[in-house]
Parts: sequence; structure tokens; C-alpha cells
Amino acid sequence: MNSRTKKIIKIIIPLLFGGGLIWYLFTIIPPKTLLEYFKNANYWWISLGLFFGILSHLSRAYRWKFMLKPMGYTPRFINSALAVLIGYFVNLAIPRAGEVSRASVMANYENIPFEKGFGTIVAERIADLIMMFLIIGVTLLIQFDFIIQLVKEKLDPVKIIIGLAVCLIGGFFFYKYVRKSTKGLGLKIKNFIKSLVEGVTSIFRMKNKWPFIFHTVFIWAMYVLMFWATIPAIDGLQVPFGGILVGFIAGGFSIAATNGGIGLYPLAVAGAFTLFGVPEEPSTAFGSVMWAAQTAMVILFGGLSFLLLPICNKAK
Repeated sequence: MNSRTKKIIKIIIPLLFGGGLIWYLFTIIPPKTLLEYFKNANYWWISLGLFFGILSHLSRAYRWKFMLKPMGYTPRFINSALAVLIGYFVNLAIPRAGEVSRASVMANYENIPFEKGFGTIVAERIADLIMMFLIIGVTLLIQFDFIIQLVKEKLDPVKIIIGLAVCLIGGFFFYKYVRKSTKGLGLKIKNFIKSLVEGVTSIFRMKNKWPFIFHTVFIWAMYVLMFWATIPAIDGLQVPFGGILVGFIAGGFSIAATNGGIGLYPLAVAGAFTLFGVPEEPSTAFGSVMWAAQTAMVILFGGLSFLLLPICNKAK
């Protein structure tokens, strides 16, 4: 199988998977009913959520300069912002290709070598990964009693103990395997972990580490606020704070699984909400509205960015 075929498969399979999930979604909530939810949604709250989303994108564009400045590059903020928006847009079609497009834009319009630009984006992703783990940790602490009770209701304690024992033993042997690996998958995992550690430590060695950390926290706070602000858009939807956090985490992971979370995002969010006793139909409707709003924002601003980029760089 050549590289081109592999690339096509990587694009088609997530789309097919997402299409199948949309079909399954319509078995939970008929298209006509879902359309009624869209018609009756409060678009003021949706607009507020999108405002928080836009702030997160602008903050991400501004944060990028703290990674590039030590290398001697000071790109224009407008180019940084347009590159970020184009990256999100490209990710809708080809997962994880947005990072490549971001680096390419800066290489073309700011003369930043592709490898250096891409390296800073990878370091950014490491910071974002840490923030996701922190949010998961906070959620586990806040909802500790609820999670323990849920586990007791859904799982057999004996099976939990056996599962933990298997995970610990398996983790130990996996650690030994990765540590001794000199080729293949084990070496890739070892290099990934090494890069992760280097990326984290580089953040704290950065000259402007505190502004970088502030913007990182701000970006993720805006993500959560965007999610929270959109909930009142669905009339009568009541979600506890713990449910909001769990739903946000579930939606975040779904975006990584399919192209922009197509099909999976509403199901993941609804699945999280129903754990807290929220009815399935309005939960699914909310997930659909939330996904549609995010996707529309990315398509609109990403498409405009393609048009504005050459206009804002006429000299180039």
C-alpha cells in the first residue's frame, strides 16, 4: 500500500465512521424533531458561546508569539490569527493536517522555517494536553463521590480489583518493553514520551513562561465557557456543574476521534449528560447544536482567512 492510498484511507474512514454515527444519531432523535430544536434554540446564548470560542482562537494566536520570539521571529498578529483559523478549518477535512497548514502559512508569509514553526505547534499541543489532563483531574476530584457510586452501581467490585491488577501488571511489563526498545513501536512511544517531557520542561524554561501559561489557561477557560454558555440555548435543559465538565471532556475526545467530531460529538456529550440524569433527547439536541455552532464558526472564519491572508499581505 503506497503513501497516497494510506492518506486517502485516513481521510475516508473517519468520514464513513462519522456518517454511520449520524445515522445512529437519527435513531435516537428523528431529523424532524432535531430540526425543531434548532428552530427553537436561543441563538443569543449560542452567540455568546461563539464569542468565547473566538476569544480562545485569538488568544491561541497571541500565545504563539511567545514560542517564536526566542527563535528571533516576531510575526504579525493578523497572520498568526489567520494561520490558526485556517488550521482549524483544514482539520475539519483532514484530521491533524491543520498543524501542517499553520506552519506552512507562517513559512510563506512570515519567512519562518516550516520545521521551526511546526515544532512550536507541537509544543503548544503538549501544553494543551496537560490542560486537558488537569481538567480531567479537577472533574475527578469534584465528582469523586458520584464516580465511586456510579462505579459501584455499574461494575462488580471483584471485576474492578482484577482489572486494576491486570492494568498494573500490564503497565509494568509495558514500561519495561518501552524502556528497552531500540526500534519499532516501542521506540516511537519512547520518543513520544521523551518529546512530551522536553516540551513540558521547555515551557518552564521559556523567558515569557508566565504570559504563555496565562494564555494557555485562558484558552481552556474560554473552551469551557463556550460549552457552558450554549447550554441555556436548549429550552429546559438543566445540567449540573459536574455534568458540564464531564460533557466537555467527552466532547473534546470525540473531536480527536472523527473529523471535527462529526456524528460522535452529540452522542458523546449526550452520553455524559445522561449519567447525571439529564434526558437523552434534549442532551442529544444540545450536542448537535453545540457541534453545528462550532463547525459553522470554523468554516466561516477559516474560509474568510483563506481570502484575507493574501489581501493582508499584498507586499508578499
